[in-house]
Amino acid sequence: MIQTETPTLHAVQAEVSRLREELQLRDQLVQQLSQELFRLVKGNANFTPPAEVSERHQAQMRVLREQLQDVEQQVTFYQDQITTRDDEIYQLRQSVQELTERSRMLEQVVQELPKIYRQKFAERMVPVREKVAMLQRENRQLHAELQSVSYRLAVRSRNTTRVDLPSFSRPSGGPIPTFGSI
Repeated sequence: MIQTETPTLHAVQAEVSRLREELQLRDQLVQQLSQELFRLVKGNANFTPPAEVSERHQAQMRVLREQLQDVEQQVTFYQDQITTRDDEIYQLRQSVQELTERSRMLEQVVQELPKIYRQKFAERMVPVREKVAMLQRENRQLHAELQSVSYRLAVRSRNTTRVDLPSFSRPSGGPIPTFGSI
């Protein structure tokens, strides 16, 4: 059995190598033919196909040109729309940026408002406090003067309640003169 397998293995290997050589030869021929065909087509720019093929190709070319024009019009339309939208997007971004900056500024102002109001209130309160302090000083002074005057009046009124009347001596046992006859 081993002897029969060996000749077949050699036969198969020989057949494979022969097929490879044949395949390489065909590849070379195909490459040469395609190069020659390309050279002929390129070199023969005036080559005109038969009339039937030419009319059919021309009809297809017309249809393709019309389709190409339609596509070009659509592309132009979409490019215009894209340009318009790009402009709108740019303007909107500018607006958003401006509004964001304004919002930040307003937020900062709002955060500073209590401090500003306190400061303004304190500034307005300075003259009021000064006037209150002056009125309080004046009030204390007037109160002190009032107390002084009250004290002097009280002292005076004590002294004036004792009226120094002349003292008359009474005659002993006699009637009290009356002024009725006058």
